Amino acid sequence: MDLGVGIGWRPEIAGFVGALPGLRFTEVIAESVHPAHPAPELLALRERGAAVVPHGVKLSLGGAEPVAAERVAHLAACAEALGSPLVSEHVAFVRAGGIEAGHLLPVPRTRASLDALTANIRRTRAELPVPLAVEPIATLFDWPDAEYTEGDFLTELLERTGALLLLDVANVYANARNRGEDPVRLLDRLPLERVAYCHVAGGVEQGGRYHDTHTAAVPQEVLDLIAELCARHRPPGFLLERDGHYPAIGEMRAELDAIAAASGLAAIT
Repeated sequence: MDLGVGIGWRPEIAGFVGALPGLRFTEVIAESVHPAHPAPELLALRERGAAVVPHGVKLSLGGAEPVAAERVAHLAACAEALGSPLVSEHVAFVRAGGIEAGHLLPVPRTRASLDALTANIRRTRAELPVPLAVEPIATLFDWPDAEYTEGDFLTELLERTGALLLLDVANVYANARNRGEDPVRLLDRLPLERVAYCHVAGGVEQGGRYHDTHTAAVPQEVLDLIAELCARHRPPGFLLERDGHYPAIGEMRAELDAIAAASGLAAIT
């Protein structure tokens, strides 16, 4: 599946996304989709032949409780309604003991956490009509007493579950920067052949930490990391994430062109 360079669909920029004639894939937040009545703009993209990927944010795959059947059913229904080639979710938890965090929270890199993730991902995959890709999140902290490195944790998780990897290059950069590590070393520990597609986004420095906000332009360091990734294994596609503080159309086009140049993929025409 060759996806090329894409951009996340949001209602605020639906006109811009729909006006990109060469767009071959986009992504929509699954919880914003009504499967019985998807947004007409999304259906138009599907009819044009663009792949539309539902991206879940509330399954809580990393939670101790089993995933909620109705949430998995919603994700499956989104894939059916949009004719999606795959769906994606996060290596994270968002609720515990009935309390909603309102944020994606990192999972401890422990055997117990790996077991919980494995069980929930297997349950989810069993109910989906298409493959599942899982995304490691950007985090401002790591839980203590880790039993795995991030690379080893993700590799074992993918081996256990058969899931694909949604690799957020900006998250790799953010986590490495906040840990004082080299992001290229993490790339070299990941099973890059299992990458379904990649996210790219910008962030801001605040309080001595780098925050993956999706509100700023993609920094040069992330573009350089894309080039490092593609020198090892070029993924099928790169998707620009923008959430709030949307820039002028020319600036978003320039970001898409910069991602294409860094990855060696064709620019959107």
